[in-house]
Amino acid sequence: MQLHLGFQPPPPPKTLPSLNFTYPNFPSKGLHSTSRVPAPSRRRIAAPSRPPNRPNLRRLTSRIVDLTRRKQLDQVLEEVERAKKRHGRLNMIVMNAVVEACVRCGDVDSALRVFSEMSGLGGPGVDEVTFATLLKGLGEARRVDEAFQMLEAVEKGTAAGSVKLSPPLIYGLLNALLEAGDMRRAHGLLARYRPVLQEENPSTLLYNMLMKGYANSDSPLNALSVSDEMLRHGLKPDRLTYNTLIFACTKSGDMVTAMQFLAEMKDQARTCNSKGLLPNAVTYTTLLKGLGNMKDLISVQSIVVEMKSLPNLFIDRTAYTAMVDALLICGSTTGALCIFGDMIKRAGENKDLRPKPHLFLAMMRAFALKGDFDMVKMFNVRMLPDSVGGISHAAKLEADELLMEAALNNGQVDVARQILSIIVNRQEGISWTSRGGMVAVHIEASSGCHDSTCSPYILPEVSFSDPIDKYMTAFEDAEPLHASVNLRGVLMRFYRDDIVPVVDDWGNCVGIVHHEDCNELDAPLSKLMRGPPPCVTTSTSVGRVIDLLLEKKYKMIIIVRSNDFYESSYSSASRAVGVFTLEQLSKLTVPVKQIQEPSLHRTFAHQVT
Repeated sequence: MQLHLGFQPPPPPKTLPSLNFTYPNFPSKGLHSTSRVPAPSRRRIAAPSRPPNRPNLRRLTSRIVDLTRRKQLDQVLEEVERAKKRHGRLNMIVMNAVVEACVRCGDVDSALRVFSEMSGLGGPGVDEVTFATLLKGLGEARRVDEAFQMLEAVEKGTAAGSVKLSPPLIYGLLNALLEAGDMRRAHGLLARYRPVLQEENPSTLLYNMLMKGYANSDSPLNALSVSDEMLRHGLKPDRLTYNTLIFACTKSGDMVTAMQFLAEMKDQARTCNSKGLLPNAVTYTTLLKGLGNMKDLISVQSIVVEMKSLPNLFIDRTAYTAMVDALLICGSTTGALCIFGDMIKRAGENKDLRPKPHLFLAMMRAFALKGDFDMVKMFNVRMLPDSVGGISHAAKLEADELLMEAALNNGQVDVARQILSIIVNRQEGISWTSRGGMVAVHIEASSGCHDSTCSPYILPEVSFSDPIDKYMTAFEDAEPLHASVNLRGVLMRFYRDDIVPVVDDWGNCVGIVHHEDCNELDAPLSKLMRGPPPCVTTSTSVGRVIDLLLEKKYKMIIIVRSNDFYESSYSSASRAVGVFTLEQLSKLTVPVKQIQEPSLHRTFAHQVT
């Protein structure tokens, strides 16, 4: 939901009209006369040429705006530096675009550096747009104290650029606070600078912003109280008011009140004969999300029919996506497929309607659950050519996993096993706690150990309920090093061991140094270690320790006594009694193909490396 913050960007510089002129000693091609010799009284007008020290930077500004839209801040800063070397000092318009790029990309520190450069000696200076953008960025970064300090400097007249305090500056920070739902500081800002805001009679705009702030907070229905106060002051709600109230009701799950606001919105539009009050795509999209969460299929279908029947309502990609998502949540895969097909059909005429990859995945999840392998395969194949935007690695992997799930639910176990083999051969990592991981475990269980796709390892002589102290290495045998020792003195140790525990003066294990972190010869081990070390008690089961090694990718876990672990404030300050490493686990494992016994204690679908 976008809000107009009450200020306009500076108007573009006025350009001179196109003039025909003649360079000295060259015949004019732009002037036409009936005679070959011009009349003595006719004066030739020479258009002013651009000074050599004032290059045309419009193309650079457009480039910055385009890169900002794609969130490529590093490229923006790199091209700006090249432009400085080529043209020297850049103008305020370009630098304001750079500040906007930093704020849009969430790098407020870079925005502050650019601001300091602009306001410093030799800089192009700063204006109201610069301050408003920076205040907005500070508010979004929750660095409110710095934003208030900047406003106070403007109020006292000590800020750079001699910028005066105005509503646009306050609205920028206020909108950021309300977006974050920080109502306490938003009310503090209003109480401090209300006289400034009253100079331009902030009527419905201010109330809409306050309602949006409450809608984004933990008490969204407080937005209704703001609406009542607005009505008591004789102000009429607009479309944004109703959309915000509907959003607040949807977020709180009060769909009855939300539908009442929709009806009131239509009545006001008819009474006032104002098309500006009619519900738009944002209104219906918000309602669809709320009704979908309530799984109210009848109401969702009613809203969809109403949207399709309105001649003046443009249904954009977001609205189509909301329709499909709501129908899928309500369990109507047929209805969702109809809307999706209509979306694809209209996308042939309007490319802005092409669905994003996540909508393809949503359809695939629904049909995979039903075991419709052909439909999932069709969506899998068409996701690349028919979707818009980039397809992430995670999305591609999930699409293959959903195809595997559809094959398994359809009874095509061999096909599902082939898809799993393709995923494994591509060395794709599967999280065994995810939806695709559960499908892979099902396939592995049905395949048997000797026909497994994932080449599992087993622990034939390990009982996973045993305590870890039965399998650990004594801490003294791990040969821990003192934290104050310099790396130069123990360098050869890391040619032998990849990981070494580190202790303090009292013998407590305070960290672990890894071989790949040994990059400063004169640094003490306390600087190189990773801390605090992962610790478990002696009574922890070996199965739990192995899970930690594999899930968290630890190379070593420190074992401490149970009473020491709970008596100490920090696990890193506990007295260590042993260690268990990934190398020890590898020595305990045996490839399943080497085991001939029919009874196995436990099979792992992990390949320990």
